Amino acid sequence: MLDDEAGRLIRPYTVCGGRTRPTSDFDLLTLVRATGRGTHGYLDPDHSQVLLLCRDATPVAEIAAHVRLPATVTKVLLSDLVDCGAVTVSAPPDPDVDPDRHLLEAVLHGLRTRL
Repeated sequence: MLDDEAGRLIRPYTVCGGRTRPTSDFDLLTLVRATGRGTHGYLDPDHSQVLLLCRDATPVAEIAAHVRLPATVTKVLLSDLVDCGAVTVSAPPDPDVDPDRHLLEAVLHGLRTRL
């Protein structure tokens, strides 16, 4: 539950049932993508919100920012989704490979329009 002025009204550790360690290994740049497979049980609203953000390959850090949860809590939620087969993960892009100039220009343009 969120209140725009007060922030999250539920403590983050209650979102992940008090768990502090994900069952899968994630980096903040790890890309997460929904598999399209149904989940085998009830998803709480936080899991559902995270799953919606994974329609396209999305970095863990971006998901955490969108759901307004600490990265550790987000990683636990993502681990639950990996465990039930709802999402897959892939390694972050190799930093030694030169990034696509067009992509960097698009990001710069997007940042300029938001500021």
